[in-house]
Amino acid sequence: MAVDKSGNRIRQMFGAIAPRYDLLNHVLSLNVDRYWRWRTVRLARPERTHPILDVCTGTGDLAFAFAKRTRGAVPVTGVDFCEEMLEVGRRKAARFSAAIQTAVTFRAADAQCLPFDAGTFDVVSVAFGLRNVADPDLGLREMVRVCRPKGRVAVLEFSMPRRRPVRALYAWYFRHVVPRVGQWLARNEHEAYGYLPRSVGEFPEGAALAGRMEAAGLAAVRLYSLTLGIATLYLGLKE
Repeated sequence: MAVDKSGNRIRQMFGAIAPRYDLLNHVLSLNVDRYWRWRTVRLARPERTHPILDVCTGTGDLAFAFAKRTRGAVPVTGVDFCEEMLEVGRRKAARFSAAIQTAVTFRAADAQCLPFDAGTFDVVSVAFGLRNVADPDLGLREMVRVCRPKGRVAVLEFSMPRRRPVRALYAWYFRHVVPRVGQWLARNEHEAYGYLPRSVGEFPEGAALAGRMEAAGLAAVRLYSLTLGIATLYLGLKE
């Protein structure tokens, strides 16, 4: 049976775990998720003259990473359709300098219908959120639409390692440890961390996802394998 990605279910599930979302991400990834975002920001090469959009931003970790990279010189907008996540992001802003706080804004919006004009953003990113969109191809098309010509679209997602020993160990950890530890820490009734491995298993990766990005209107899509293939960064150029 396919994973249920209906809007209400996803919104309620992530709303329930919002208060512990950051802790869970750092614990379950052994803190490597910070490195993945660091690499994403550097490989996306944001300019200091055009705004940046982070889609399915959650609590805003990638949005803040872009703001820090540009030292608050350009506006960064984080959008998500889960208000509970956005509220956590807004509270987190107090941890950063005034320049970063001013640069980052959060807005409630569905990735499948972004409330921005075409060609607005230099970089449009999504980290571990595209697979949660009910129609990821529509989400990709929207990301491409609001990206300016010669701008970049960055998709950071989980993937399956290719090397056999690492692949087997990761698969065991992801299927058995992550759901149990995540559910214990989250303490909610929506089974968000049982959903995680199922959603990753159903989502395309590698050349398949790159092909869907190209079908959405991107060119020169490049893949960057991170941490032995546990995650992959996909970068495409809008011509």
